[in-house]
Amino acid sequence: MKHELDRTRPIWRQIAEIITDRIANGTYPLGSRVPPVVELSAEFGVATSTVQKAFLHLKQEGILRGEVGLGTFVSAPQAPTDH
Repeated sequence: MKHELDRTRPIWRQIAEIITDRIANGTYPLGSRVPPVVELSAEFGVATSTVQKAFLHLKQEGILRGEVGLGTFVSAPQAPTDH
């Protein structure tokens, strides 16, 4: 299923928002593996580099985490640390 993306806004940002929405609504539960970049790029009809940019942004925000050889996962919220 391909999504209609607004070509007046950065596509990678829209994909990041869709992934965030899927996390919020439980499609991608905390700790679960998200679909691979190639699969999502086919779903959205975009280059893999566009999805990679969305993933990078979400990793920088702490929403996703990558594990070498295993994939990309939804990050559990970080517990506050006492100093």
